[in-house]
Amino acid sequence: MLEFMSHPAEHVVAIKIGGVVTASELQQAIDAIEAAKRNHPRISLLAELDDMRWMTLTALLKDIGYGLTQLGDLKRYHRAAVITDKEWIKHIAHLEDRLFKAMEIRTFPGRDYAAAMAWVGELPKGAHENPEEDGYHGA
Repeated sequence: MLEFMSHPAEHVVAIKIGGVVTASELQQAIDAIEAAKRNHPRISLLAELDDMRWMTLTALLKDIGYGLTQLGDLKRYHRAAVITDKEWIKHIAHLEDRLFKAMEIRTFPGRDYAAAMAWVGELPKGAHENPEEDGYHGA
């Protein structure tokens, strides 16, 4: 299950993931990320992951494939907040933070939900909510 959460900052794509994630659900998340990238020079991601059990094989392959396509476009990502109390998810997020230096990745325990929402909503230094003010006119 993958559902979108609201966030007051327009450059943030926020999702809650639980149970089993299917390829069609993952495609909806990818579509939301791509739409945000068309409207903002840099985007941030928020994922609440505590109840996720697994992904279908097609979802896993889609996730890996999309991730690989993004390696050359990491400068478009600002921050990723991962809300979880699961140690194994925290370890994966910390590894990704070390691997993908262009994007800052931080984990937050479930009790710090508000702090995660605030942190991920902060704009990059010198950026404005309106991408036109940054000289950005879409991809």
